[in-house]
Amino acid sequence: MSLAYVILGLLQQQEMTGYDLKTSCFDQCIAHLWPADQAQIYRTLDKLVEQGWITCTIEIQHDRPNRKVYSVTESGKAEFARWLGIHQPLPTVREPLLVQLHFADQLANETIIHLLEQQLAVRSKKLAECETIDLPSLGDESANREQVMQRLVLELVIRREETYIDWLKTAIDVISHQKPYPSHYQIL
Repeated sequence: MSLAYVILGLLQQQEMTGYDLKTSCFDQCIAHLWPADQAQIYRTLDKLVEQGWITCTIEIQHDRPNRKVYSVTESGKAEFARWLGIHQPLPTVREPLLVQLHFADQLANETIIHLLEQQLAVRSKKLAECETIDLPSLGDESANREQVMQRLVLELVIRREETYIDWLKTAIDVISHQKPYPSHYQIL
């Protein structure tokens, strides 16, 4: 999947500027699924305009710089609908911490535990952020279809973070009880 499809989906909900996409959507709404920085967003917007999937309208402002407002074209809507119906392959997973642990037998237990505790803090923060997202619960009959889809996705993200946190706690406990290697093998 590419950032282009995320932006197409967001622009189908309403037309926006690149700044609005970053601050209102990526920072506040979808960061738990697909983070993007401002430069990535603007590069992708330019590519989408080149492909004819979105248009850009300049809004003249007298007290501020002019605004570029982006909206989806009919061909962009068609491409997005086509993409929505295509099965996506499993993503390539790159977990630096897991690679570190794979080779961590050379490290002192305290160093490994410190790495795990740092990851635990970051994952706990992400879980807390996800839990503050205001969406109706899955059984709430007042929820509209969009809210149900968003809640389903959020539930998976929350469960993934909870599972990772449980695993980190287990790993910390296991390493805490491991016999340390002789000091001449330890890298601090």
